[in-house]
Amino acid sequence: QVQLMESGGGLVQPGGSLKLSCVPSGSISGIVAMAWFRQTPGNEREFVAKIVGGGQTDYVESVKGRFTISRNLARNQVYLQMNTLKPEDTAVYYCHIKTPWRAYWGQGTQVTVSS
Repeated sequence: QVQLMESGGGLVQPGGSLKLSCVPSGSISGIVAMAWFRQTPGNEREFVAKIVGGGQTDYVESVKGRFTISRNLARNQVYLQMNTLKPEDTAVYYCHIKTPWRAYWGQGTQVTVSS
């Protein structure tokens, strides 16, 4: 069974940058969307960004202009470049890949924005 592995999280000061990566352990066919979500303790998982088949992207309003989602379709990898980070961006970030047959989730990577 293919698993998704996120990396790139860590501790960064406000205004700093991080780039998250999501690498599957195997090949995934029929990808229709790739996305990032985040979750803080006691809250539901929140949509952050997605990129769909034609390359169209969408973002939650709070990250527009600061975050950029990108992908490498040949490797089934998805990335999230996060700039001008704010303390309210602190969360566990999860990657998500959707096919017509199932959805895949990573185990999450912690992003902490603090001085």
